[in-house]
Amino acid sequence: MPRVVVFDEFGGPEVMHVVEEPIVEPAVGEVRVRIEAFAVNPLDLMMRSGAAPAPVPLPHARLGVEGTGVVDAVGRDVTGLRIGDPVILTAVPDASVRGSYAEYTTVPASRVAARPAGLAITDAAAVWVAFSTAYGALVEKARMRPGDHVLITAASGGVGRAAMQIANQIGAVPLAITRHTAKTDELLAAGAAAVIATDQADVVEAVHHHTGGTGADIILDLVMGPGQQDLLKAARPGGTLVAAGFLDARPTSFPMGTPLTVFGYQSFEHTLDAVVVKRMAAFLNAGVRLGALRPAVDEAFALDDIVEAHRHLEKGLHAGRKVVVTV
Repeated sequence: MPRVVVFDEFGGPEVMHVVEEPIVEPAVGEVRVRIEAFAVNPLDLMMRSGAAPAPVPLPHARLGVEGTGVVDAVGRDVTGLRIGDPVILTAVPDASVRGSYAEYTTVPASRVAARPAGLAITDAAAVWVAFSTAYGALVEKARMRPGDHVLITAASGGVGRAAMQIANQIGAVPLAITRHTAKTDELLAAGAAAVIATDQADVVEAVHHHTGGTGADIILDLVMGPGQQDLLKAARPGGTLVAAGFLDARPTSFPMGTPLTVFGYQSFEHTLDAVVVKRMAAFLNAGVRLGALRPAVDEAFALDDIVEAHRHLEKGLHAGRKVVVTV
């Protein structure tokens, strides 16, 4: 029988285990996907540890909001998809029930998109969450345009790297923020027009230097916390800040009286919208075809090594690149 990763209690990586379950037939409007690989995301760690913002029913909870595979069965009333089509999962809002940490999963047909041609399996497994989040925040929410100076926090992470590539594809100017000067060369190679390392530079001064004194047009804040106050000072009047992350668990003061447009952003806001997903997929396909969009993948683990994959991510050994599990 097919294998599935489940957990029956909240805790460390060791609470996960692999079990066998009968294969499930797709319902009306659904497809069954034979998973070839999936990525491990911070949300997975939060769900497993009991820290996720949404409740996770126990026991026998599943994990996984990202993955790629091949359509294995098609339910009634599904059009446009056939058995054998390579796809990526675009949304798994009920990951605790049908997550991608498995050899097979069933999802609504509207929750898959054609896998971009030219992507390796491991790349395809790791591409959607980071790029759809960055695209949704910058393009759909902030209306990023060519020439915009875009300040990106946590730039060495998966979403940060995707944001720099998307900004470059559109013709904007990505300014990367990192805590460590040692990451400067890597971020420049990843697409940053300039790197601001907070262990040596003042964010506000550096941003005004790189923007000719005007400030950043768009700020993508993937960290939150008290440091957001400096980001607000680094923006130009009339600019936009999109808060799309939660890496800093400390309280974030809500900006009052600022001459900025401030948005909060969660990826499901757009990945559950079929019209926006179509735009996202078209943009991703174009970027992959042009060689402009590529996920940074760290290491691939086997399904039986899922505990080690989580430990690898928790310890920060991935250096901001995506951790992938092959099935």
